[in-house]
Amino acid sequence: MTADSVRWGILATGGIAAAFTADLVDLPDAEVVAVASRTEASAKAFAERFGVDRAYGDWAALARDEDVDVVYVATPHAAHRAAAGLCLAAGRNVLLEKPFTLNAREAGELVALAREHGRFLMEAMWMYCSPVMRRLKALVEDGAIGEVRSVQADFGLAGPFPPSHRLRDPLQGGGALLDLGVYPVSFAQLLLGEPAGIAASAVLSEEGVDLQTGAVLSYESGALASVHCSIVGGTPTAASVTGSHGRIDVPHGFFMPERFVLHRAGREPEEFVHDPADAPHHSLKHEAREVMRALRAGETESPLVPLDGTLAVMRTLDAIRERVGVRYPGEAPDRDPGGDVDGNPDEDPTAQLTPA
Repeated sequence: MTADSVRWGILATGGIAAAFTADLVDLPDAEVVAVASRTEASAKAFAERFGVDRAYGDWAALARDEDVDVVYVATPHAAHRAAAGLCLAAGRNVLLEKPFTLNAREAGELVALAREHGRFLMEAMWMYCSPVMRRLKALVEDGAIGEVRSVQADFGLAGPFPPSHRLRDPLQGGGALLDLGVYPVSFAQLLLGEPAGIAASAVLSEEGVDLQTGAVLSYESGALASVHCSIVGGTPTAASVTGSHGRIDVPHGFFMPERFVLHRAGREPEEFVHDPADAPHHSLKHEAREVMRALRAGETESPLVPLDGTLAVMRTLDAIRERVGVRYPGEAPDRDPGGDVDGNPDEDPTAQLTPA
């Protein structure tokens, strides 16, 4: 790092990588110095678009670039383990797109690798870095609604997505749960922690990925969380948390909220709204700022997106998939999990889900 800026490398050139880079170049204390793709042509086109000096046609070259302070990894899910692992082993710090990996085993391997090398690692769970969501969490922790009794959250897209689409491709970790369900599960995790019990049901595609999934998470406190995700129906994509003395409702777009409403008995509803002076509410700048703050402070993980929390979310996603019968090809004994994937290797399946 220099005195004035943190130097970023971008690994992958798909839609979410472009959205993140566009926000990065608008930050005065961030500098994008390199980009890598599996093809030099794609890397060069991306570099020209954003004024990046160095474009690499392979991931290893970026991982070896000692002028890069931190790498943002935005490959498809199935390549997260390989891409992030390559960077961590080479001594780079990493911000890794969600879902963190295909499964908890891969996630644990990356966390162990980061800790072994003393490198910073964080899941790009932008919801946790949102000023509005941080305010909501603080209110709940301060007892504004009493003891949490229940959480509800959903995320659904109308589609339809054809069988050839990346959201339905098992090789790329397709399905509703990893692309969309990670948000409702992470919302519940933020407020209640890791569940003690899980019940789930899903509708699967012919390819073997989940088209829609619903789960009930139970906790030792007696609280319940109901989470739902879908790629065959547009849902309210809203969330709420109910306590013994009140309720908080987060309207459409809860994963990057602009506002929420606090309801308490005997009081008028209170609305909390994002301050537009602090970047747009849907901006990826919030997570970028947290990464740079942590790096400057010498931290190897973020208190906003702690690695133990990420591992807990991955365990919950694994348990839901086990109950509904979704298994990815990379998890089979005869294949190397996190290895190369087919299709468009630099296009993140969540790219079109990012409001911009």
